Amino acid sequence: MNNTAIENSNISKKPLQPGRWLIYATLLLFALIYLMPLVVMLLTSFKTSADIRGGNLMSLPTEWVFDGWSKAWGSACTGVNCEGIKGYFCNSIQMVVPAVLISTMIGAFNGYVLAKWKFRGSDLFFSLMLFGCFIPFQVILLPMAQSLGYLGLANTTAGLVTVHVIYGIAFTTMFFRNYYVSIPDELVKAAKLDGAGFFTIFFRILLPISKPIFMVCVIWQFTAIWNDFLFGVVYSAGDTQPMTVALNNLVNTSTGVKEYNVDMAAAIMAALPTLVVYVLAGKYFVRGLTAGVVKG
Repeated sequence: MNNTAIENSNISKKPLQPGRWLIYATLLLFALIYLMPLVVMLLTSFKTSADIRGGNLMSLPTEWVFDGWSKAWGSACTGVNCEGIKGYFCNSIQMVVPAVLISTMIGAFNGYVLAKWKFRGSDLFFSLMLFGCFIPFQVILLPMAQSLGYLGLANTTAGLVTVHVIYGIAFTTMFFRNYYVSIPDELVKAAKLDGAGFFTIFFRILLPISKPIFMVCVIWQFTAIWNDFLFGVVYSAGDTQPMTVALNNLVNTSTGVKEYNVDMAAAIMAALPTLVVYVLAGKYFVRGLTAGVVKG
């Protein structure tokens, strides 16, 4: 045992080979290149307007100020409205939370039925549903606008929630169906023999072991819905617009000298929620996607 420990310690103390150093250096270089825009945004957001005009992109602020952040949040102009992005941030929260929860739960039930309660034509139904994953956004703009008008949901947050739920069901169904296929059918059959019904099997057996795929769907849907611009600009107006539309309006609104510190602060605030979601739940994403690869 002692000899083995000594050998392992000697192996761990071996100097890195030149090829390994080259790999690490290349990865570090690409990481720095990838992070450079974020660094520029952060530095610019803490600079004064005079500092921005007199310095360079990568220079540190001569004076660290939060004026850009406070103005972006509470008093920046997004078109004719000069109340900042705080209201639109709340709009996005009100849109994203129900849309993610509803589309994820519907996808879970759909995947459960298609994987464990198969019916005649279920495979064809699943194949047709997969077409929804490949339909471009632009194809459904006019039909969806007409449907929202008929339902009285045009230019409302509820209308945006409806659009994102409908468009996201295809993805969440695919994720859950592929995950539940990997669960042995004998588990469900044994539960049926014990008298468990449709909802009991789902809530008592499958749901407790579905955390990885739930996290995949939450991350996927949250990111897609929060970052969406096309649906937001088409199906909302005025005070119901989401964060992405407000950010576009803020950047393209000019009332004199361009305030890059305000634009950068607003862009960072728009990106923070998705960043927080990935930091807190990102480890489950790959685990959930690969959980259904091998059956059994």
